Amino acid sequence: MIIIGLALNGVGIAMLIQSGLGLGAWDVLHQGLSERTGISFGMVVILVTVVALIPWWPLKERPGIGTVLNVFIAGIVIDWMLGWTSPTQELWLRVLLMVGGVVIFALGQGLYLAPDLGAGAREGLMTGINRRFGISIRMTRFLIEVTILILGIVLGGSVGVGTIVFTAAIGPLVQVAMRICGYREDREDGDGLEAAAA
Repeated sequence: MIIIGLALNGVGIAMLIQSGLGLGAWDVLHQGLSERTGISFGMVVILVTVVALIPWWPLKERPGIGTVLNVFIAGIVIDWMLGWTSPTQELWLRVLLMVGGVVIFALGQGLYLAPDLGAGAREGLMTGINRRFGISIRMTRFLIEVTILILGIVLGGSVGVGTIVFTAAIGPLVQVAMRICGYREDREDGDGLEAAAA
């Protein structure tokens, strides 16, 4: 589940890139850094993932095998996908790639978070804030996405309608995907991810 989920994350991001309609917040940041440094998009994803692990200590998040795999798999898949695909000019296909990319990305997150074998660096921020401060998964993800988006724009990353769709939809979609894939929080919160025995 972890490996498939991370691979789907990479596929979803590549779909958003090739749609040309705007990237998710983190990928606006990745694009800005990639263009400024000349480092490949996937390699930037890997490097940013490592940096994003730093706040885990004060949030008392614990890494696992999923955390280690997250550092590498998505970035590798992104570069691989971009190497043999190309942007499309057909508007209907661009919209399909954008919507499909967001949904596939959310499903991928649900798949690799559900086994609870270590969240990815970015998702560890989300679940860590949720568990420590009681802020819902939905709101936590939204706040993180907006903050990173602003930073990405400052660095020169491109935004578009896909950025708006991703930022608005990813929180609810990830929450639904986590529930479908079997993730359970260790307590109830106000948005309905209930504690449940396995």
